[in-house]
Amino acid sequence: MAELHELPALALRDLLRSGTVSATDATAHFLARIEHQNPLLGAFVTVTADQAMEQARAADALRSRADADDLPLLHGMPLAFKDLTDVAGVVTTHGSAALAHKPAPADAPLVSLFKDAGVVPLGKTQVPEFGLTAYSENRIAPPSRNPHAPSRSSGGSSGGSAAAVAAGLLPFAPGTDGGGSVRIPAAACGLVGLKPGRGLVAAGESAGDPARLVAPGPLARSAEDAALMMDVLVPGGGYLAAVRKEPPRLRIGVTLDSPWSSTFPFTPDQEALDALRIGEKLLEGAAHATSDAAIRYDNRYPDAFTTAWTAGVGAARINPRREALLAPLTRTFRRRAQQRSPAKLAEALAFLRQFQHDTVTQYGQWDLMLMPALAQTPRPVGWFTGTAHGGDRWPSAQWPGDADGDYRKQCEYAPWSSMVNVCGLPAITIPVHWTGGATGTGLPMGIQLVGPMGSEALLLQVAHQLGY
Repeated sequence: MAELHELPALALRDLLRSGTVSATDATAHFLARIEHQNPLLGAFVTVTADQAMEQARAADALRSRADADDLPLLHGMPLAFKDLTDVAGVVTTHGSAALAHKPAPADAPLVSLFKDAGVVPLGKTQVPEFGLTAYSENRIAPPSRNPHAPSRSSGGSSGGSAAAVAAGLLPFAPGTDGGGSVRIPAAACGLVGLKPGRGLVAAGESAGDPARLVAPGPLARSAEDAALMMDVLVPGGGYLAAVRKEPPRLRIGVTLDSPWSSTFPFTPDQEALDALRIGEKLLEGAAHATSDAAIRYDNRYPDAFTTAWTAGVGAARINPRREALLAPLTRTFRRRAQQRSPAKLAEALAFLRQFQHDTVTQYGQWDLMLMPALAQTPRPVGWFTGTAHGGDRWPSAQWPGDADGDYRKQCEYAPWSSMVNVCGLPAITIPVHWTGGATGTGLPMGIQLVGPMGSEALLLQVAHQLGY
């Protein structure tokens, strides 16, 4: 029998529900994995081992007096949450040294959803400060590293969760995606990452998100595991039942166009182009039709997106005496957000609604849109901030302050992510390529498929059809 961490989440779920594996054994197994590997990977900021074992024992007690059919969907499943999401009694740091780190008084709605489904939380995973960046590094804990190459980043903002899943510290994990924060780390770590469409996951709404960019979604090692998590995120959605069905033949538009190109011209790495071509061949081999798609994006997009993206950090309640503890990017964009008038934000939001309409209309010529997941291979730890030294953390006085350079690098790294959030569309990343070829020593590279509203099940079906 395979080790528990080698099993698909779906198989582990079935063993837990049947009583073949106890929740205490599963919890102890994954806690041991975390204890052994987290010092290298930095995937977890907080591990709640005692609470986890107590909850696992309670799950086993429930199993002893209930039939499997009466158990919650994820009975006894080990899980963890990003350190942006409140778990009652556990500190939420938001990845920031500028905040007082106090235990959360109550569970966030997303956590309540998973606890009702029977999970056993193991702790909190590493994030960038306030979830703002495409890498999971901050001033309060070691950076989250890529299990396939620890000198590289696991992406962000769900980077700690992605690293944990890829390293077998968790069977799967929920992330949140406001500009690519599920899909970027999924692609960097060789996982399937699904961003649901706007409004589908009710537990994902946020008051600090005026453009409604953020959606929770699964980070998983397969489409089936992602579908299982979607059945928790969207009760009654029937994703697991649908994922193995054959999708219809699809017309798929292939594009490298990005709304960031006018402000930050970029050239995709050859590895990104290789992944795209492999994705095309896989889709064509599954009888889908691909064709080039030229998409025109309004060049006012970068400024409008940045205005909406930073509105939340501008409004965050931070003691003025502690603002010097913010990372340079956070501090810079917070100051700019506070200097903008409400009219400027309203203008940006109105533009993004028009951008959504124009972009969705163009995408509507095809059933799905195909593009690389990332324009570059996973970046070295510290590459975005100019601290690529391999160390664990940087004091405030030593962290370089080039916020605009950092931001530009992120937009060039992930130029096909944020517009999907603005449009509110579902999208999935699939790890179709490894740079090391047959050696198995390379880095993962993926494709992104973007679908129309309501196409989450279709995207999962296509990923499953391609063998993921």
